[in-house]
Amino acid sequence: MSRSPQVGIADGNGWRDHLAERADAIKSAGRWRSTRTYDSLGPSGTLDHGPDPVVTFASNDYLGLSSHPAVIEAASAATHRWGTGAGASRLICGTRPVHDELQAELADWKHTEAALVFPTGFAANLGVLTVLGGPGVRIVSDELNHASIIDGARLAGAEVAIYPHLDLAAASALITEWPGRSVLVTDAVFSMDGDAVDMEEAVERCAQLGAALVVDEAHSVWGPNLSGPAGPLDAPPVVRVGTLSKSLGAMGGFVAGPRAVIDLLVNAARPFIFSTGLSPGDAAAALAALHLVRSPEGRALVRRVRAHTDRLTPNHPSPIVPVIIGDEHRAVAASEDLLDLGYWVPAIRPPTVAPGTSRLRITLSAAHDDEHIDGLLAALDRLGLR
Repeated sequence: MSRSPQVGIADGNGWRDHLAERADAIKSAGRWRSTRTYDSLGPSGTLDHGPDPVVTFASNDYLGLSSHPAVIEAASAATHRWGTGAGASRLICGTRPVHDELQAELADWKHTEAALVFPTGFAANLGVLTVLGGPGVRIVSDELNHASIIDGARLAGAEVAIYPHLDLAAASALITEWPGRSVLVTDAVFSMDGDAVDMEEAVERCAQLGAALVVDEAHSVWGPNLSGPAGPLDAPPVVRVGTLSKSLGAMGGFVAGPRAVIDLLVNAARPFIFSTGLSPGDAAAALAALHLVRSPEGRALVRRVRAHTDRLTPNHPSPIVPVIIGDEHRAVAASEDLLDLGYWVPAIRPPTVAPGTSRLRITLSAAHDDEHIDGLLAALDRLGLR
């Protein structure tokens, strides 16, 4: 016989108050967020059902491939052939021929023995770090690494050591003092500052110290990059993590590296084993986008977004250009002022960035035209933001 719950716990064990208190704390700190609806195909659309179009400089669709006709057609054709979802995890019955094709192309692109596709880039980082980490391993991580790297390191059950941003000498010291195996993990391009690691130095230091290297290339558009295999077969692994959702304009993530690492991920990476496989449409879209990236058209798109970036900040290493404001409220106000002028550049504030470093994060895309860039520069000048 079922028993009705004891509501003598009048407030549900304090949950109602707890949730309200947490929400109030965020609101009182001025950090409450909500999603905004952007209706667009490409860089211009309507925001929150407003009447006037705005141009976004917030998307990570760096090459504009999410709206490329060939990418859309590939997703449509795959969906008609295999359906909207994979139906199961990849190890059960969720692997389709397009997954195999995509992985082979990714491995060739990244000059590695093999590659493995995950449902998201976040899942890819969780998978690789929890498999390479563990008891007796030290994960040495840049202090500004992406949240997925931070969470993967925490879940790995390894010793975690943080080094100052881009200070590879400090990272080497943390590796040297550890008696066991080490993994150096770093973003290639950092998502909030748009700066980049010295990839050659990172590879050289790891090879000298016998440490594995994991590089998250999610925001790499024209580099830094690894040009080929790193070291002999018995060298510590160099593992390249990437996303299908930024420069490739689709959805998903991947890990590329030595066959031994990829085979182990298939058998031990929980985000791979226990997640439904990437949808066939997303896999096909990513494959079509990758073909474009590796073509003359793709190289022209890279040159275009680089030219846009140089108009804001010459020789900047990525299409991510921060405008540091500092105060959170001023950053939000600056974002709203830009929006009033027709340009959507969201404010980035704690906890995404450190207190006192709130900013506007401008991201450039090959989908922007010269008129978009002209307008943004004029708006920034008008508001005294550059």
